[in-house]
Amino acid sequence: MILVTGGLGFIGSHIALSLLAQGQEVIIVDNLSNANLQILERLEFISGMYVPFVKIDIRNTPALNKVFEQYSVSAVVHAAGFKSLEESVLKPLEYYNDNVSCIMSLMRAMQRTGVRTLVHLSSLAVYGKSSAQLKEDMDFHYAYPNPYIKSQQMVEEIIRDTARTDSEWKIAILRLSNIAGALEQGILGEFVMPLPKNIVPLAMQAGAMQRDFIELRKHANTDDKTNERSFLHVLDACHAISKSLEWLSQQQQVCEAFNIAGELISIQKLLDEIAEVTQTTIQTVESSYYPNEELDRLGADISKAEAVLGWKPVRNLQQMLKDEWNFYQQILRGQ
Repeated sequence: MILVTGGLGFIGSHIALSLLAQGQEVIIVDNLSNANLQILERLEFISGMYVPFVKIDIRNTPALNKVFEQYSVSAVVHAAGFKSLEESVLKPLEYYNDNVSCIMSLMRAMQRTGVRTLVHLSSLAVYGKSSAQLKEDMDFHYAYPNPYIKSQQMVEEIIRDTARTDSEWKIAILRLSNIAGALEQGILGEFVMPLPKNIVPLAMQAGAMQRDFIELRKHANTDDKTNERSFLHVLDACHAISKSLEWLSQQQQVCEAFNIAGELISIQKLLDEIAEVTQTTIQTVESSYYPNEELDRLGADISKAEAVLGWKPVRNLQQMLKDEWNFYQQILRGQ
């Protein structure tokens, strides 16, 4: 049985469904801070199966211990945590407390119950560097002034230090690019909050005429002055996780990081693509000066994942945006 933390969130729910489709048994834990039980209902409807769910905050180690004791967990996919670079600047304590405390509690519970297989979902931002070709052997820029990035750097250090103390750990750290998209059928996707933290949901709101304009910063050292980001379909991310679990099952002792990324595109060009998909005009207003440092580019070399895991993305950017828009329209129609 595979435990998915944050399993009712956008990425976590797709991971759970992907694993179920492969015949795996899954248990979900989530504190519902960024999710709701409607997603669990959808998972059970789509899969036609009962999906065990426990509402807990995984920082509560005694409660998490009970989950491991009750269920025969063989591996963990850790998808819980806070993930916004901008929000972390406003709420640094929350980001350090959540992201760092979560991994400490999770690995303590795993260690106590003898579960040693872990797929941890990190981010390309963890490098703290601007590049279109980030590589796994690059050193982190530890002085980069962003609490989310620093928290993820700490998390990876904790994982590596823990793995060095015990020869039974089998760990894959997946450094993901921006994730978007939905199931092709439009029955599972990203439930957009009224004030989204990410650019694609914001643009979906604009495409649905729920938002008059999007504030766009044009201070980057790029061709059109907007940041460049790599975007990956959520189902391609799920495939990378499945390939990682398969690879880990064949290892004795390992702790390896992999870049899992898709197409690099500027935010302005992304909005142009979304305008084409939604058949609307996405109005933008140049935002005022942003006081915090930003990474101009976040793209990655994925050759290690291709060579070791046998993974590469198969869905393009347009498919990702079409699937997300299809799901968003269905939600607006109350489906």
